[in-house]
Amino acid sequence: MIMELLKNIKYPLILAPMEGVTDLSFRLICRKLGADIVVTEFIASEALIRNIEKSHLKLKIDENERPVGIQIFGSKVSSMIESAKIVEDAGADFLDINYGCWVKKVVNNDAGASFMKDPDRMAEMTNAISNAVKIPVTVKTRLGFTRDKINILETSKKCEDAGAQMITIHCRTRDMGMSGNADWKWINEVKNQLTIPVILNGDVVEPEDTKRAFSETTCDGVMIGRAAISNPFIFRQSKELLLNGKLPSEPSARERINLCKDHLKLAIEIKGEKRGLTEFRKNYSGYFKGLYNGSKIRQRIFTIETLDNVNAELDDYLNFLEKYYSEYPEMIFHKEKFENTEKIECSL
Repeated sequence: MIMELLKNIKYPLILAPMEGVTDLSFRLICRKLGADIVVTEFIASEALIRNIEKSHLKLKIDENERPVGIQIFGSKVSSMIESAKIVEDAGADFLDINYGCWVKKVVNNDAGASFMKDPDRMAEMTNAISNAVKIPVTVKTRLGFTRDKINILETSKKCEDAGAQMITIHCRTRDMGMSGNADWKWINEVKNQLTIPVILNGDVVEPEDTKRAFSETTCDGVMIGRAAISNPFIFRQSKELLLNGKLPSEPSARERINLCKDHLKLAIEIKGEKRGLTEFRKNYSGYFKGLYNGSKIRQRIFTIETLDNVNAELDDYLNFLEKYYSEYPEMIFHKEKFENTEKIECSL
């Protein structure tokens, strides 16, 4: 199913699973902006089988976001099997196993990237889950546990043999965390020995990086993570570059603000006003990126406690921006001039 899906998409772009980021509202927005496939925040298997409400809320799927995968992590085969069945019942199009989380708390509990220390254990877990559910099982991992023990050729082959239908590789090792440069050269080596799709992840920051990933490697798709937070338009921009060979113009201030409002409305419909407003704060930076006085307005909005008042603030900000840019068109998205925006007084 996964292989056929990817074959029908030209230059597949996938939204990476990110804790605290890829909630339902964000996934819907990214699909609207051109992401071909989306994945949920990762969910602890133990929390799912214990019916922890916060974890079960992450299972919520909207028909408009399909195809969507749900990612789980854990250390015990029995718990992972039980949670995999819960994921299947929730209606996921595929289930993704997290073998790549480098965070100390997760690794110390023998989950996430800890599996890279024992390829046979990774294969056993993959096989057990693949046999327990009917939906496709995919895996996301790293090059190895440490830079001197890169074993992605072994782990990827064992995962395929165990039943994984797709593998996403974050091209760093666990000890690198998010530092250093992702080493894409391993993608081709993995592709040479596998028949399942191989997805590239790591250091995809700009639309140009997606084009480079497809041209420099034999990857079957590109997964975009942190870059989507700071620029949710990266999917649309990347598609335009890949399909037509040129970058589209930057989204206008009006498009950014209006999409921000749509996203916030979705978040509140799903989570309620108080929680929705609070958890949405991380998203403003992406919509305001490069806009005059963006950080100043963001700080002001953080203190507002109702949707109506946030929308009023955003409308005032948009009116100000359009007036400002009509007078100074050369300053549109000239973000390098406004990196230190706390020094700029807002004229609203």
